[in-house]
Amino acid sequence: MVKALIVFASLTGNTEECAEIVAEALKKLDVDVEVVESMQAEPEDFLAVDICLIGTYTYGNDANLPDEFVDFYEELSEIDLTGKVYGAFGSGDHFYDKFCQSVDDFADQLASIGAIKGAESVKVDLDANEEDTKDLEAFAKALVDKVATLS
Repeated sequence: MVKALIVFASLTGNTEECAEIVAEALKKLDVDVEVVESMQAEPEDFLAVDICLIGTYTYGNDANLPDEFVDFYEELSEIDLTGKVYGAFGSGDHFYDKFCQSVDDFADQLASIGAIKGAESVKVDLDANEEDTKDLEAFAKALVDKVATLS
């Protein structure tokens, strides 16, 4: 059975909602999925799964990583995820110039340590609407499809 781990940070609950949508979509595709808040996870946890997922929000005018995700992000560079499939998603606010920058930062970090991009990142403006939900479900399917091509 394919295994996935979603590590997320959520300030307002929007990214957590996205994580739940992705988790449900993965479960419907027969994936064993675990959802963990960033402060409760270690980058090494990704070594035990096939699909590595990051859900993050972007903080402030400078498009910073969430404080609770900084250590995780930095420690990611110390592991090798070669052969693992990754995906990144998150929520943000189009009011800011660098919309969902942390999603891109995590995607770049995961790629730099050997993980294989499984789907285009999904960026949600504030909370997930019906279209966003469909995008997140398609994102989950693309990740599973990517794993299947590597088997």
